[in-house]
Amino acid sequence: MKYNAFVTEVQQRLELATQGDAVRASRAVLTSLGERLQADEATDLASPLPMEIDCYLRAADSGQRFSFEEYLDRVGEREGVETRTALHHAQRVVELVSEVVPSGELKQVRAQLPADFDELFDRVDEAVFAD
Repeated sequence: MKYNAFVTEVQQRLELATQGDAVRASRAVLTSLGERLQADEATDLASPLPMEIDCYLRAADSGQRFSFEEYLDRVGEREGVETRTALHHAQRVVELVSEVVPSGELKQVRAQLPADFDELFDRVDEAVFAD
């Protein structure tokens, strides 16, 4: 998927006014996720994404330990939105990422995260996680 298609898709799924808002949401969601994942896992997840988007996952200070609540706080702070909106944006961006990356990679990401992050994957097609 090309950068413009990714940003346009985020803009449409989140019903945002501008592409700049979509970039800000993508950056907030993926940078915060990259901070939580181990560096190698963040790199693997980033690889299939457009170069302009994958840098959000790769540039983060990876391997930090924090809860899903803290994750949403980080997303909300970066994007300038409330926690409820941050959750919706995170779920929709992760849903789009799940359509771009191989399902095996997303399974590895989910396995690396504690159970309180399960809500992040609520919008991801259950077929991705089927054995």
